[in-house]
Amino acid sequence: MDAFHKTISNVSVDCVIFGFDFEKLNVVLVEREFDDPVTGVILLKDFTLAGYHIFEDEDLDNAAYRILKDRTGLENIYLEQFATFGKVQRVAKAKDQLWLKLIDQGFADRVLTVGYFALINSTNVNLCSEKYKIQWVPVEEANGMELAFDHNEILQKALDTLRDKVRTEPIAFELLPELFTLTQLQKLYEAITGNPIDKRNFRKKKLQMPFIVPMKEKQEGVSHRPARLFHFNREIFDNTRNERFGNLF
Repeated sequence: MDAFHKTISNVSVDCVIFGFDFEKLNVVLVEREFDDPVTGVILLKDFTLAGYHIFEDEDLDNAAYRILKDRTGLENIYLEQFATFGKVQRVAKAKDQLWLKLIDQGFADRVLTVGYFALINSTNVNLCSEKYKIQWVPVEEANGMELAFDHNEILQKALDTLRDKVRTEPIAFELLPELFTLTQLQKLYEAITGNPIDKRNFRKKKLQMPFIVPMKEKQEGVSHRPARLFHFNREIFDNTRNERFGNLF
């Protein structure tokens, strides 16, 4: 527990941090481990999303940004609240009750948590934390793991929300570098939706969207023919969003 802040025992924030490596959609998982202080035997070891209880003197958004900075070292990234989770049994599993007992920080047996998802261009980001073991895990793999608490449900809800929003909102570009190729953009949408997209139709539709701006630059350091780079222009998108472009993919 933070020495200068008192936590609220029954309210937490959980952040689903998505990243894209040009091939897969990934999520940040935090290793949860507790060893017997006498014998060194591992009593509990699994993975959670990036989350923690909120402080009495902060609002929910500030708590989410604090948790992101604490777990990843990152600031000024896209963050959006998407759902609240409050099932009676969400912290009732034996291993989660054991965790609450072992850490002994006065957290309640009934905890409401507010879910946020964060989007990171992870191609040039190094996650760092002095206190936690964190790693990128492919979303498909994470969905097959037994995460702590109800974090599998939270992850799936975040993914469903992301899939819905990328159809009409340009949030997918938060997962890309400033300059990207159309192939990279297509792979991103395929990674998010889990479905293949016809390359010809995709390129034709994207080239008709004025807010996806072709640049003079091309790829560098690639073994194949360098592709043209593009840039998402937020101002153009905002000025033309009422025009009939249909879904973004």
